[in-house]
Amino acid sequence: MVPSVQYSLDVIKNEVGDLVCEGRVDRHQPIYCLCGCFPAREWSYIECELERHGYLLRDHIGDLLSQETWGDD
Repeated sequence: MVPSVQYSLDVIKNEVGDLVCEGRVDRHQPIYCLCGCFPAREWSYIECELERHGYLLRDHIGDLLSQETWGDD
């Protein structure tokens, strides 16, 4: 079965960024907490894509987000 949406790493990162901004997940939670935010039938494809790029389900969600830069206060 092919997922209805192709989840490239960039798509996953964008979706996760939106979830963090919406407050649905916290950047300090493990990646496996994201499984409740995606359709169950597509989670295995997302998991495989993350693992293919070296992410473990126990890594923090923040590891998927771009590095934030802070200016001088």
